[in-house]
Amino acid sequence: MGDLEIRAAVADDVPAIVAMLADDPLGAQRESPDDLAPYLTALERLSADPNQHLVVAVREGRVVGTLQLTIIPGLSRRGATRSIIEGVRIHAGERGSGLGTQLIEWAINESRDQGCQLVQLTSDKTRTDAHRFYERLGFTASHTGFKLQL
Repeated sequence: MGDLEIRAAVADDVPAIVAMLADDPLGAQRESPDDLAPYLTALERLSADPNQHLVVAVREGRVVGTLQLTIIPGLSRRGATRSIIEGVRIHAGERGSGLGTQLIEWAINESRDQGCQLVQLTSDKTRTDAHRFYERLGFTASHTGFKLQL
């Protein structure tokens, strides 16, 4: 399968990232691969924030996975710092290869390196395969999440 590099995303990676975000029934409804301008603006904001880590997994020069890791200092849990994993996507041709595990393990290790005491994530209720994947990695479905569309 070749060596895997996990690195910070750059503007040239945005088309591949957006294609992966759009490559499922939920993403197809909310992403716009034909207009990359808002994604490039978002990447600039993310890149300027030291608590945001948008990364890509690259194999043989091709972007094959992505995730965003956010570091959040806080007061609860005795002033604990936590991280949130968002936007995990694996290229269709790489699913089942172990790449998702490598990406999540990278995020967990980076969270430890950043002094986090807790890693959390959310997953849409319809993504039952993803739920099993996260449970295999030791995550527990301990909370109910809520969202408010603005």
